[in-house]
Amino acid sequence: MAVTGKMRLPATAIPIAGQSVKQVISVPDQLGPILKAARKTAGLSQTALAKKLRVSQSRVSDMELYPRSLTLEQFMAILSQLNLEMTLEPKKAAGDDKPSAW
Repeated sequence: MAVTGKMRLPATAIPIAGQSVKQVISVPDQLGPILKAARKTAGLSQTALAKKLRVSQSRVSDMELYPRSLTLEQFMAILSQLNLEMTLEPKKAAGDDKPSAW
């Protein structure tokens, strides 16, 4: 998942107040903290998000703690409710993060 931006921030960084931040997810376990941070940034409790998703609060907790349990449909619904989108792009090769002047 990627959202545009230049700085590489920790996996729990989330866009704030319209700022765009790139989130790189390489393994499923990185997704839980990102979803939790996005939910909190959106000002939603687990209960409030659960109501929007038509699931129980405990299911939202499970999704955040065990993101491997998410179906693609559930993941896309969460992104929609949190006003996020997913972008897929080719993985950068080692050394691609050097300044372009090099």
